[in-house]
Amino acid sequence: MQTECFTVEAALAERFERTGRQFGARTAHAAELAAWQSEARSRLRRLIGLDTMQECALDPIIGPLEELDGYTRRRISIAVEPGVRMPIYLLAPADLRPGERRPVLIAPHGHGGGGKATVAGLRDTPARAAAIDTYRYDYGVAFARAGFVTFCPDARGFGERREYTTLATGDELGSSCREINNMAMPLGQTVTGMWVWDLMRLIDYIATRDDCDATRIGCGGLSGGGLQTLWLAALDLRVRCAVVSGYFYGYKESLLHMNQNCSCNYVPGLWQLLDMGDLGALIAPRPLLIESGSRDPLNGASGLANVAAQLAIAAGAYATHHAAEALEHTVFEGEHRWDGAATIPWLQRNLLHV
Repeated sequence: MQTECFTVEAALAERFERTGRQFGARTAHAAELAAWQSEARSRLRRLIGLDTMQECALDPIIGPLEELDGYTRRRISIAVEPGVRMPIYLLAPADLRPGERRPVLIAPHGHGGGGKATVAGLRDTPARAAAIDTYRYDYGVAFARAGFVTFCPDARGFGERREYTTLATGDELGSSCREINNMAMPLGQTVTGMWVWDLMRLIDYIATRDDCDATRIGCGGLSGGGLQTLWLAALDLRVRCAVVSGYFYGYKESLLHMNQNCSCNYVPGLWQLLDMGDLGALIAPRPLLIESGSRDPLNGASGLANVAAQLAIAAGAYATHHAAEALEHTVFEGEHRWDGAATIPWLQRNLLHV
């Protein structure tokens, strides 16, 4: 005999419909949109705890140069808060000349790849090699070979930044998102806020380098890397263009009903304020490319229709800015992975050749 369960999911879904997106994009005219973008950024900064972060000297530590096929690689680290460091792989085009400043790409990773290593193309373990093959995770290498100075950072909770409980499992591809969010939220912080802050500090560091054109900075990533890209571009106007792969869909289908997703996706009060398309609206009119897999299960029960609804929200802001052509959506046949077929030409148009 099956025991009856009295669950709350349906009630919370109804609450989402009743109380969600109370501060969605205002796009009736340019002045209204500008005012909304400014206020929404302020509210989001408070919501994710960004204003609680502490500044410190960057204190970069730069490792030796490795020469590889079409690019070079260095491991560096910078201080992002007092007592908190972020390790990064810096990939540079092999033909970069001394003193030459190149456009920059930040290439944040998602889950299942073990952090920066796979984005930077390291196949030094079977698990990393399998992640690259499965998700096409080495897009940082593609960026560098295409002519961009590329930064592949470890987000808090991944790679060299895993917490001890995750390290103890021996899973090099594992993450500590849950542990960090559990510690952070009662202190007014979130994993999302930490990730955005760290990438903002990376941009600060980029501005100090003589091989980087800090006026031409883009960001692109898959899945959790798409999350980082979306939030960073929404909140930091120094990001000139953004590529979000596998992370653009309605919160209700993809995170409320699919509530086993990683806790890094969840920010207290966020759904009452806006939906994911509104984050896209905050990027307008800067160029934004959304990449979706036709069979990506994270799109939600309605699939690409759940993506299209959020694209329509963002498109409203781009239209108000008279920049409809700056928002692009590409769909590839496949599941949850980086495709990239349209990405390099798009980045070259919007970042390299401007």
